[in-house]
Amino acid sequence: MCCGPLPTGHPRGQGVRLRRYTSCQNHYYAEHALRAGLDDTLADEPAIITIRESGERTETTWRELRRQVGSVAAWLREQGVEQGDRVVGYLPNTHHTLIAFLASASIGAIWSACAQDYAAEGAGTKLGQLEPKVLFAADGYLWNGQAFDRRDQVADLANRMPSLRAVVGVGNLGEEFIDEHGQITNLTAWDDIASGNAEPEFARVDFDTPLWVLYSSGTTGIPKGIVHSHGGVVIDHLRLLGLHLDIRPGDRFFWYTNTNWMMWNLVASALVGGATTVCFDGSPLYPGPGRLWEIAAETKANVLGVSPGIFLAGMKAGIEPGKEFDLTALRTIGATGAPVPAHCFPWVRDAVGERVQLASTSGGTDVVSGFAGSAPNCPIWAGELSQPILGVALESWNDSGQPLVGEVGEMVITAPMPSMPVKFWNDPDGERYRDTYFSMFPGVWRHGDWITITDHGSVIISGRSDATLNRQGVRLGSADIYDVVDGIPEVAESLVIGAEQPDGGYWMPLFVVLGSGVVLDDGLRSRIAGELRSKASPRHVPDDIIAVPAIPHTRTGKKLEVPVKRLIQGHALEKVANPDAVDSFEALEYFVRFADRAKG
Repeated sequence: MCCGPLPTGHPRGQGVRLRRYTSCQNHYYAEHALRAGLDDTLADEPAIITIRESGERTETTWRELRRQVGSVAAWLREQGVEQGDRVVGYLPNTHHTLIAFLASASIGAIWSACAQDYAAEGAGTKLGQLEPKVLFAADGYLWNGQAFDRRDQVADLANRMPSLRAVVGVGNLGEEFIDEHGQITNLTAWDDIASGNAEPEFARVDFDTPLWVLYSSGTTGIPKGIVHSHGGVVIDHLRLLGLHLDIRPGDRFFWYTNTNWMMWNLVASALVGGATTVCFDGSPLYPGPGRLWEIAAETKANVLGVSPGIFLAGMKAGIEPGKEFDLTALRTIGATGAPVPAHCFPWVRDAVGERVQLASTSGGTDVVSGFAGSAPNCPIWAGELSQPILGVALESWNDSGQPLVGEVGEMVITAPMPSMPVKFWNDPDGERYRDTYFSMFPGVWRHGDWITITDHGSVIISGRSDATLNRQGVRLGSADIYDVVDGIPEVAESLVIGAEQPDGGYWMPLFVVLGSGVVLDDGLRSRIAGELRSKASPRHVPDDIIAVPAIPHTRTGKKLEVPVKRLIQGHALEKVANPDAVDSFEALEYFVRFADRAKG
């Protein structure tokens, strides 16, 4: 592996602590992802299994995957797509998306995607930055028992991107794309371009050649385009999937995600490890909280990935997946998206099975990978991440840059990871890149999470450092509160903030969404406070407990603690959040009204 100093001015070269992997030829993602199709023992086994919410199942073999990728790539070349050009998708999580991405990557083009729950305006804010040549777009997606026709949004989105040379219509719902008004440039059907017999050809690219663009949440402005490289992703994902999640050739990998979330990119990389990847288009809780477990059983998944909310839903519904479904193939349950509450660990052991390892992992879109997690040979501590991921120089620092053990501090990465971004899009001098990661500790990546490194080497995530709670000078993590409160049966979800007041005071309210028919009376308030006092500490008891109709999140499911805090402090809604980056803008509008009433 080639290593050397960074060129002067490179955003990852700030200070002597950082070095990088420099240009080494022949690191090309798509060839690694498709090589299992050359193995006669795997060629006719499924590479991709797509499950739709309706129950429909589509299997694509490794041999068929190579053929379709070759066919779509040949068509892209006919449209004039070359290395460095951009190809984008407005698509749900199905095999079509993986095939379009791999075809793009095989010719050295840069891929980016957006899920279809975004309207055209929001999708265009992301994808339009890239000035793409080709758009792949589905007719719609499935969610909670409904089919959402998005053909009108496809036409709108295409009109927002004048750089397009062609649009490919993907029939996910079986609806016909008809461009009656000439709104869509060079509309082509998926079946017409994926039916050829071309063998895939692979452009030779450097290690740092851009592979895809992911986006920051963009809750307060235009989302930042985060660019990762072919070589960095291949190395990083082989390490994370192969060593930490124990993915082996021929395994089946099912991680619930959508195309907005970095976990989709990790799902794609299961192919790099020779594993079958399972795609799901639908709601994880429809028609009930056992749906993902059912799919894992049907597909004989060896690794299942979920968010902690799936555990909480299963606990509150009283299901026992290990008894209700055949999960004998399952070895590992990965969990990310938020800290896994400590009380979920024994539930997984008892309701799923003690032979299945719960691998709680924390990472980020920024590196499209993990920072801390587990591995098959690691001990598990409830509420903790077993250790830093192999090769990740993770530490907890105080404000002076001194390492901490047993205390909450800023999470920093003191040496480079291969999958750190090569750049931000439209950031030619690297100023935004440096400001985002290196402004607090020059030369050292500061991620923005509060963590504790324990004396036995595990990692505890306490929440975002810009949403830190501070009681009598002691820093608290919101995750410690959610761990307790979200385990109370009457509480469906909660959100806590710490707001500095104009008079110098400090207010820490806890907002709760209650279960059906539950009333927040003095008795329930007292029980919530008592649970926090006994299971966390007296400092974790909020100043007020307030019932609200809904909690707002980013579209990848993270609670919007900072925007809610800023609204409570009187900031204008348009300055606090971008509607396209929020799952429920109405939930944020409620907090605007709440803040107005509080002032009155």
